[in-house]
Amino acid sequence: MAMVQITDARKSYEGGFEALRGVNLSIEQGEILALLGPNGAGKTTLISAICGITQPTSGLIQVGGHDVVRDYRKARALVGLVPQEINLEPFAKVRSTVEFSRGLFGLKRDDALIERILRQLSLWDKRDNSVRELSGGMKRRVLIAKALAHEPRVLFLDEPTAGVDVELRRDMWDVVAEMKRDGVTIILTTHYIEEAEAIADRVGVINKGQILLVEEKASLMQRMGQKTLRIELTDPIDAIPSSLNEYALIRAEDGGLIYTYDTRAERTGIGRLMADLSEAGLHVRDVSTAQNSLEDIFVGLVAQQEDAA
Repeated sequence: MAMVQITDARKSYEGGFEALRGVNLSIEQGEILALLGPNGAGKTTLISAICGITQPTSGLIQVGGHDVVRDYRKARALVGLVPQEINLEPFAKVRSTVEFSRGLFGLKRDDALIERILRQLSLWDKRDNSVRELSGGMKRRVLIAKALAHEPRVLFLDEPTAGVDVELRRDMWDVVAEMKRDGVTIILTTHYIEEAEAIADRVGVINKGQILLVEEKASLMQRMGQKTLRIELTDPIDAIPSSLNEYALIRAEDGGLIYTYDTRAERTGIGRLMADLSEAGLHVRDVSTAQNSLEDIFVGLVAQQEDAA
């Protein structure tokens, strides 16, 4: 059974706006899913519905087999959430803030666990400071510590590293990697697509309240990615010979050529292109290839949906 199971989830607001439009999603135990989408795509609404912060208008959402509406307490006990907004009691001490979060779930005091979490997030030296004395980045660390205090089996990270320092980002991914080894399921929303590319097992793309795609990161890159071949010529050209029109080449700023080909194709056409370049009197000095990034694929998917609307 999936750790998080979403079936035809919808969320409508007064006035008819649909924030979620029939979302279906299954997330397995111990996997990291990166959920990508532009502002207003429905990422935060979806997370809020799973965490019980907002109720779906219709559909079924389960966490660990528990319905988030009918069995709210059991479902919520399994979930840790690091929200975008920093909303902390300014005069509370760091350690007591994290301990209190654990107590909200009715769990026994565990000083060793709290110390380990605070050390992981470089907060131990600040444990007796009040929250208002901390920088924005350190407050973000406290939010993460609060989310981990009750040992959740599902952790939601809603834009957790937006506007924070590189050191925090590195600490965050170290914690995420350790939790994954412990079998924790992690759902990450981010604008930093390179982070999703580096850490996720699967990538989901959401826009206008709909899931456009959920796929293993590696197979997504292979299935939808393209490679670009940059061709440096011995003698730069001002125009592409008409005899090479079938290759849809682009002239580079340095007078070389750019050739894009599909990695799924049985033949890339590179061998024939090289022969035709020679036939056209063009001499190749060097070639290099680059794989399309996840960002290229993401932008393409969103554009396709816009075109179809």
